[in-house]
Amino acid sequence: MLPCLNKRLFGLDCPGCGLQRSVLLLFKGEFVAAFHMYPAIFTLIPLMGILILNKLFTLKYGNLFIIGFSISSVLLIIINFIIKLLN
Repeated sequence: MLPCLNKRLFGLDCPGCGLQRSVLLLFKGEFVAAFHMYPAIFTLIPLMGILILNKLFTLKYGNLFIIGFSISSVLLIIINFIIKLLN
């Protein structure tokens, strides 16, 4: 696992802290623990899939899904970051 440079230098979690551990938990099949570690993981994975499929096949409503998953991912990342700062 790569260490977080922001946490090492400033002692604060960055908005991406927990993503690596969340992916590892997903590979182990621990979906609830992955969500608790990094809630945006369940919007980022479909976003990446749709981005790839849209590049390969040009999906009819691909852009709407991309916008929806992007907005929800950003909101989840910001909310999770604020919650981590308050704890």
